[in-house]
Amino acid sequence: MVDAGELRYLRRCVELATEALEAGDEPFGSVLVGADGRILAEDHNRVAAGDRTRHPEFALARWAAEHLTPDERAAATVYTSGEHCPMCAAAHGWVGLGRIVYACSSEQLVGWRAEWGAPASPVRALPIRDVVPDAVVEGPVPELVEQVRALHRRFLDSA
Repeated sequence: MVDAGELRYLRRCVELATEALEAGDEPFGSVLVGADGRILAEDHNRVAAGDRTRHPEFALARWAAEHLTPDERAAATVYTSGEHCPMCAAAHGWVGLGRIVYACSSEQLVGWRAEWGAPASPVRALPIRDVVPDAVVEGPVPELVEQVRALHRRFLDSA
């Protein structure tokens, strides 16, 4: 269960997703938090220029591999506006990051996009645990789902 202290990290993810949207990108944002509660790194989607691998979760996994020890990575938590795609989940698992907390699930996002008549993703949406079976995962977080849904609707309407 996500407590009020953790909700602030997820709210920051939604702010980062909003920044991505305002920059013309897909609305995803993520924050890497150390065991001591400090934000270590953060990013948002950067796929608009054509490199579809520029997801924030992938960037944080690479940052963690370069800057943290294996023990620090295992003790860290990734907070994100949306559940990791399979590419990002694999990066998370390969780098050995700890817990993942997401505001909305891939299943929710796929459902919204279908409801809105948006094209399906070229990559199958899988739950994180289907990619990284031992991952510690929490989400969705009901307090933020509608806010994230609205961001994705705005993105679709602007495309």
